[in-house]
Amino acid sequence: MNANAGLFCLFAVGLFIILCNVNYSSANTPPTPVNCSLVNDSCESCLKLNVKCMWCNKPRKCMDYPVNHILPTSADCGLADARWGVCGLNFEALIISVSVVGGLLLIAITLCLCKCCKCCCFKKDSAKYEREAQRLDRERQERAMRQDERKLDRQRKNDDIRRKYGLLRNDYQRLEN
Repeated sequence: MNANAGLFCLFAVGLFIILCNVNYSSANTPPTPVNCSLVNDSCESCLKLNVKCMWCNKPRKCMDYPVNHILPTSADCGLADARWGVCGLNFEALIISVSVVGGLLLIAITLCLCKCCKCCCFKKDSAKYEREAQRLDRERQERAMRQDERKLDRQRKNDDIRRKYGLLRNDYQRLEN
């Protein structure tokens, strides 16, 4: 079973590395640039135009996403007013939800890898359970031995009583055909 767990761990790590190194460039031709500031009708029309477009609620305008920063600055558009990808979700909520989901995924992947590779605290648990199982087996054997001793004592007492009253003979006879 350890070999299977090791192979699974190796497979999981390999799959994780492959997924991290995937290159999504499908076309060699550069895309035509889209000017997002030309569409200032609504949030939906702005965000449908291109992935690089961002809608700002306060000035109600469509603008290019500031790719030189990771997050839009307050000079560009406040995080509470910025919409990117989905109109119903502001940038603050988007950042919080993505970070929570990402954190949960990292914790889940770490726990799976630790459990598969039997490192950290999971290794101690299996030894603890083995010791507990051995202790329970010992106690079960001791109870069985005490029960057998009590059974023999009862049998001796019953035989003494039978001998005292002359009931030791065996009246059982086998029927022969």
